[in-house]
Amino acid sequence: MRRSSNREYSGRELQQDSLVEARSTVFERDVAVTGSEEIDPMIPAVEFRNVSFSYDDKTVLNDLSFKLEQGEIKIILSGSGGGKSTILKLILGLLKPDKGQIFIDGEDIAPLDEDELQRARDKMGMVFQEGALFDSLSVYENVAFRLQEHEVPEKEIEEEVRSLLKFVKLEDAVDKLPSELSGGMRKRLSIARALVGNPKIVLFDEPTVALDPPTSGTICDLIIELRDLENVSSIVVTHEMDVVKYLTSEYVSVDEKGKLRFREDRQNLCLTNTNILMLRRGREIFSGTGTELIESEDPYIREFIRGTEMLPEDHETENQ
Repeated sequence: MRRSSNREYSGRELQQDSLVEARSTVFERDVAVTGSEEIDPMIPAVEFRNVSFSYDDKTVLNDLSFKLEQGEIKIILSGSGGGKSTILKLILGLLKPDKGQIFIDGEDIAPLDEDELQRARDKMGMVFQEGALFDSLSVYENVAFRLQEHEVPEKEIEEEVRSLLKFVKLEDAVDKLPSELSGGMRKRLSIARALVGNPKIVLFDEPTVALDPPTSGTICDLIIELRDLENVSSIVVTHEMDVVKYLTSEYVSVDEKGKLRFREDRQNLCLTNTNILMLRRGREIFSGTGTELIESEDPYIREFIRGTEMLPEDHETENQ
């Protein structure tokens, strides 16, 4: 997935303006519809405090605490069955913890009823592993669906949908059905749908699974753009070390001509807002930067990095 540093993404130089246009449209709407509101940058976007969760008799999360700061990418790693997807379901309020507290922008969501939970969910976008697209609806209709449900005027819907599709480079596919798209295009469509309503928190469940390296790089670039240009807070659930290395070593800026330039971070510029949380048997075994992960002496982490990303949770390593 690694590409040369200081690359120019000439095919997408106008996408930043497109996303700004879409978000400007959103801010003009009622906060109750979009979930957009003033955010205190000092309050974590997401916080787990001593959270435990079990399925039947199996402990999935055990006294887990972590924070997702505003404008940060938090990469969550674990072996197969390690609780990564459970964390996303807890954040969305689809599951409730057995113990502990979960805060979204400083609000504990555990005691909220369904109506109150929906208000919290309106602050978030979700990119599902399988896309979760409406197969019978066109690309345009998939992105427009939520806005139409909220009875947003059609002119505003068209402006936002076309701006978001331009951002993910699908402006020429508006009339296609999901079945007519490649895997990477379907994933980009999922990202466009997740960005409807100007969420400042976006959750990615295995965003690059089953994609070829160039397409995976394109998806990672979109996540990086959201971090560096939009101050979006993201949680990226993955088991792929290539994704980890990419997200923790690349950053993007806009040059004087308005073009996006992706550069490899050689001065640790982006490491302060891209961090990794690694789980094993429901507990945190690592929290830190990509460099710190690579330099870890933990036997399980070293084996994970060597390429056995799908280690089962009961896997034993030497020197344990």
